[in-house]
Amino acid sequence: MAMSKLTDRFGRTVNYVRLSVTDRCDFRCVYCMAEEMTFLPRQQVLTLEEIARVAKTFVSLGTEKIRLTGGEPLVRKDILELVREIGTYGLRDFAMTTNGSQLPAMAEKLREAGLKRLNISLDSLDAQKFASITRTGKLSQVLDGIDAARDAGFEGIKLNTVVMKGGNDHEVPDLIEFARKKNVNITFIEEMPLGEISERDRGQALCTSDEVRDIVGQHHELIPTAEDSGGPARYYRMSDSPIKVGFISPHSHNFCSTCNRVRVTVEGRLLLCLGNEHSVDLRRVLRGHPVTDDKLRQTIIDSMDLKPERHHFSSNGDVQILRFMNMTGG
Repeated sequence: MAMSKLTDRFGRTVNYVRLSVTDRCDFRCVYCMAEEMTFLPRQQVLTLEEIARVAKTFVSLGTEKIRLTGGEPLVRKDILELVREIGTYGLRDFAMTTNGSQLPAMAEKLREAGLKRLNISLDSLDAQKFASITRTGKLSQVLDGIDAARDAGFEGIKLNTVVMKGGNDHEVPDLIEFARKKNVNITFIEEMPLGEISERDRGQALCTSDEVRDIVGQHHELIPTAEDSGGPARYYRMSDSPIKVGFISPHSHNFCSTCNRVRVTVEGRLLLCLGNEHSVDLRRVLRGHPVTDDKLRQTIIDSMDLKPERHHFSSNGDVQILRFMNMTGG
């Protein structure tokens, strides 16, 4: 049972935590990491027990929603043990973001372990384009994973698409039709300027949510909805389908005023904002106080004073944050 609430200097209640369980991934998506990545040494990575301690402490401070992220969380050895543990914490919402590659074998086990929802990345329905974006991924494997997730009976499944102008923006109508056919929600995301990339110009590739909404609007009327997932997406419905269409717009429609979330990287850095480097070293606290979580709890409470009012992403391709998305946790 929550004993108190986490509130920042701007009166926002923080009740949503994204926990990265690994910086490793079996894909190399162009917007997420470099093709040749150097991953963290094992001793710098939080153990599954340490991640569980962090999760449990946040729950004691009012956290209602936890999302496991990566890298690709399903490549972490013994990830099911962590899911089972966190699944006992009585969360209102327990979710995972995945690239879907491991779901054919793991979807049912994850559902049985207590995971409630899945966000599955899907940036193209064209096998060649999918391979180009992910560098190492196979579209057929991910499509099988989506079907496995549906068969497993999750409370919610959502597709996440990072839209890149001149890359996959022409596929938006097809992706909408795919989501309608599979009866799963879909969210279109503006690319975030995290990490230096050399393959293309991020400023030229930015496709705003307004532009994507206009593309969808040529095929379906989008009806605004007041629904709130506890995340940054704005949601719409269609009159002839039960699915929701979301838009995450860190550039064009700043979502900071209602920000209710923080992230913990796999190194144990508590990030108070995706677009700023404000952070607190929880790994040092965890390993310096292995018996009791009192110090960890107080450190998290004190960290709320560091949460900034907003981020300032530019849309011209400049990189303000040097860490890649796989380091941050999606």
